[in-house]
Amino acid sequence: MPSTLPDGESVPTDGSLPPDALRGAADRTFGVYLHVPFCSVRCGYCDFNTYTATELGGGGSQAAYAATAAQEVHLAARVLGDAVRPAETVFFGGGTPTLLPAADLELMLGAVRDELGIAPGAEVTTEANPDSVTPEGLQRLAAAGFTRVSFGMQSAVPHVLAVLERTHDPARVPLAVRWAREAGLEVSLDLIYGTPGESLDDLRVSLDAALSCEPDHVSAYALIVEQGTKLAGQMRRGEVPEPSDDDEADKYEIVDDTLAAAGFAWYEVSNWAREPRFACRHNLAYWRGGDWWGIGPGAHSHVGGVRWWNVKHPTAYAGRIGAGESPAHAREVLAAEDRRVEDVLLRSRLSEGFDPVWWGVRTETAQLLLDGLLEPAPGGRVALTRRGRLLADAVVRRLLA
Repeated sequence: MPSTLPDGESVPTDGSLPPDALRGAADRTFGVYLHVPFCSVRCGYCDFNTYTATELGGGGSQAAYAATAAQEVHLAARVLGDAVRPAETVFFGGGTPTLLPAADLELMLGAVRDELGIAPGAEVTTEANPDSVTPEGLQRLAAAGFTRVSFGMQSAVPHVLAVLERTHDPARVPLAVRWAREAGLEVSLDLIYGTPGESLDDLRVSLDAALSCEPDHVSAYALIVEQGTKLAGQMRRGEVPEPSDDDEADKYEIVDDTLAAAGFAWYEVSNWAREPRFACRHNLAYWRGGDWWGIGPGAHSHVGGVRWWNVKHPTAYAGRIGAGESPAHAREVLAAEDRRVEDVLLRSRLSEGFDPVWWGVRTETAQLLLDGLLEPAPGGRVALTRRGRLLADAVVRRLLA
């Protein structure tokens, strides 16, 4: 089951924010994240806030979800007030958003457009499983204003997908990509490497299959085994081996070499784009410390240094919304040092690099340059080398020491 929410400060019933959070909003980017917490099955490695029909036990209604989420969009507009500005990015994540009818996703996007506004040229993404889309559904999403789809491919090798408990047929991926292309949508493919039993050749097969689809963007993530998941239990019982750091490092280098040879450039540790314009602008806003409002159960939001997170269960979420109350579970107001630490943690992952003078980390940066973990970047900035990307967490610890 999904992990528990952290505690924090209580949130006013009406969801109001401290006045300082809204000051200067016009100078900050703004995005909207809409969480769709439904999946047809729960994958063994998944720790996301998602539910199958069995887990919900009739307590959460997929049919009513879009209208409920639209009510939180209305709440967001009321709370932001004069600080409302059009969303530059909108991202539907999950779960599997495309388990809902296209009309429901269209309704939620329409609520964002009507209540908050959507900026001209905005990026509008939905995540999808390859077996959860149809040509007609993708055409309807494109007509509604979606610009991009991110498919959870994970692997092209059946035995790797079986360990992950992914249900799609690898042959479905190129079909889904073709349908998205025909609808005029940009395409991103998500891969996972480091699954128990995955060989280096298995990974190469998956990369070749992904590149044969000619995507605009590829995300590749090392498998993280979260406590409480089915996969963690299998490892604890010795049924499958635990991931190896050395194996995952070798696989990261294969991913980076293969994508670079195909003309992709990394712009974040786990993300590569065929051209700079295909980088995920929504996620870039997270890494650059922008504002966003998260809609849905368990969704997190951040506005002007205030972060809050919603109650997790769809039934509890719907109950709060139905009562006209904020669905927020708790929040934290970030102090200046907290914001600096987060800025270091997030911005250091980007290929655009960071300004060590601004962060006050010149001394440690000089040593990291000598150690080959950082390299000069344009504008007096520094960025991770590939070795630095492999040791990104250690680099951050040294910068913050």
